[in-house]
Amino acid sequence: MLKVLSFQRSSRLISSLSILALTVTLGACGGGQQTTDQAATEQGGDTASAPAEKPPLKGNVALTGAGASFPAPLYQNWFVQLNSEIPELQVNYQSVGSGAGVEQFTAGTVDFGASDVAMKDDEIAKVSKGVLLLPMTAGSIVFAYNLPGVEGLKLSRDVYVGIMKGEITKWNDPKIAAENPDLTLPDKPITVVHRSDGSGTTGVFTKHLSAINPDWEKSIGEGKSVEWPTSKGKFLGGKGNEGVTAAIQQNEGAIGYVEYGYAKNNNLAMAAIQNKAGKFIEPNDESAAATLDAVVLPENLREFITDPEGENSYPIVTYTWIMANKQYDDPQKAIAVEAMIQYGLTKGQESASALGYVPLPQSVREKVAAAADQITPDYTIKLN
Repeated sequence: MLKVLSFQRSSRLISSLSILALTVTLGACGGGQQTTDQAATEQGGDTASAPAEKPPLKGNVALTGAGASFPAPLYQNWFVQLNSEIPELQVNYQSVGSGAGVEQFTAGTVDFGASDVAMKDDEIAKVSKGVLLLPMTAGSIVFAYNLPGVEGLKLSRDVYVGIMKGEITKWNDPKIAAENPDLTLPDKPITVVHRSDGSGTTGVFTKHLSAINPDWEKSIGEGKSVEWPTSKGKFLGGKGNEGVTAAIQQNEGAIGYVEYGYAKNNNLAMAAIQNKAGKFIEPNDESAAATLDAVVLPENLREFITDPEGENSYPIVTYTWIMANKQYDDPQKAIAVEAMIQYGLTKGQESASALGYVPLPQSVREKVAAAADQITPDYTIKLN
């Protein structure tokens, strides 16, 4: 079987493929850049004795993907930049939510999916072409709020669970006031903004709430969609991280859970929340990175961070995954998907922080690169 050279051994996936035989070089995540010729030389031979490469394929290639809104700003940035460097490769990503992303990927209507909650074994079993779960970035889920003049809000675990359960309904509630003695809190009702669609962000968020509060786990639980206690307080749904962000902006007194990048890029105030060690931690690059440092990613690349250890860890951080097939009927798409993944692991990581995401640790990039190297064309399909 023809095989793409390892991510860690080559800076190009294949020099003979027209869409990648360009002056742009995709950097290897394992260290310096090298061409296919250089890789052959290092292996003790000349170009003629280099390992077999995939045959050249003609024409443009277009990939479609759908899923999580959490990483959408970053992915869309990646795919625009990738296209500017490789015009023949176009990637169209639709931010439809993790639930819809898993459904479309499973149905085979997209070339790749994306989810903030890794697929379960029974879901993977439904995909005949095999599934690779590839964490591509990470980020915090934050409590963003709209209270003009109120900055530096702190929320303990009991308080933010109480707000989400509809049990704390006023901003000047004594429990909130006790944690914020230096703030003037308004006598205003709290509007809780939540996701209205099937959402990996909701899955991660409710998994955390279930981990820290047994009553939440019993009464509401976790999942991409849950029954919010709307009879107890004022609740408002928004579609996607985009919709929740907009609803918070448009409703004074609102608070909701969104991905950090959305809050940051829309200048929303964010609360510092209490972590497992009892410290109030502000959401930022450093606190999210501290969380990842406290977690070891397993070989299957599925890890749910529910309540991390660490004095400086931010409590709600998640990896977010691209779901790719192990085999693709179209050989050109197989090569293009691997190129897309490699770009995200290398140059793509450089733009993560600016957009509010956490660059992957080097050890994680290497694990993801090794997993993505399994992507192959289905060679039962005739190559022309």
